[in-house]
Amino acid sequence: MAEEPLIVDTARTLEHDALLAVGYRLLGTVTDAEDAVQETYVRWYRMSEAERAEVRNPAAWLTRVVSRVCLDMLGSARARRERYVGEWLPEPIPGDAPIAGAPPVDPAAQVSHDDSISMALMVVLDSLTPAERVAFVLHDVFAIPFAEIAETVGRTPAAVRQLASQARRKVRERQDGLATRERHDAVARAFAEATTTGDLEGLIRILDPDVVLRSDGGGKASAARRPVVGADRVARFLVGLPHLQPGTRIASAIAPGGLAFLASVDGQPDSVVSIAVAHERITDVFIVRNPDKLTLWR
Repeated sequence: MAEEPLIVDTARTLEHDALLAVGYRLLGTVTDAEDAVQETYVRWYRMSEAERAEVRNPAAWLTRVVSRVCLDMLGSARARRERYVGEWLPEPIPGDAPIAGAPPVDPAAQVSHDDSISMALMVVLDSLTPAERVAFVLHDVFAIPFAEIAETVGRTPAAVRQLASQARRKVRERQDGLATRERHDAVARAFAEATTTGDLEGLIRILDPDVVLRSDGGGKASAARRPVVGADRVARFLVGLPHLQPGTRIASAIAPGGLAFLASVDGQPDSVVSIAVAHERITDVFIVRNPDKLTLWR
């Protein structure tokens, strides 16, 4: 047991941020990603020096192992979320967090690194099967060949190619018409103005008729237990929020998916609000209030 702190400290110099980037995209929270990275390094240092010397590409070995660990964790994570209080949302990440600065990938990759950790895409990834998620993230985000991914998920390269194709189709269906970064930020600013000034009609105009608002408090902060659906209901919910917590300060924040908003109370982060914009209107509003998911915003 006394060796583990040394393992962690030493390991942080070896591909740590790159592995954390993989883990977060596969698991949805930094805490779970850190656990997966820790387990990966434990397995690395449990090998003998001779066994480690036989690994021709340590970075590839570590990536394969962390992906396998994440695949195993995804099964238990689904069971935990069934017991979660209210809606579960991925952990929002500030744009300047190390996890957002993933290593460069093949320019032909279909998903940019910023987009791959946007709240909108992370929510879609959570709807995929564990195997689909691993295949999609490793191939489309990190440009890892199907043959290598096949070793991770225990399937043939052809099967992994099919998994990635299925996942890609689901992602495209859910992200059809998604706004450019510039348009997203323009709508986000209008959203903030209407919400903070109580402009109900102005807010309704920029909301999609079928907009969905999800709020994650995790049983540790007040939040809507179920999704709020429809422009009128979502607008009234949002306009009423400032009155629930007097003294709340709201500031715009750069997030990987575009402009987001950080609400603080007494100098401490209270919630992060993100939106998805498609076809010129807001289709989703994500409010994360669970304090366990706001540690990077302090």
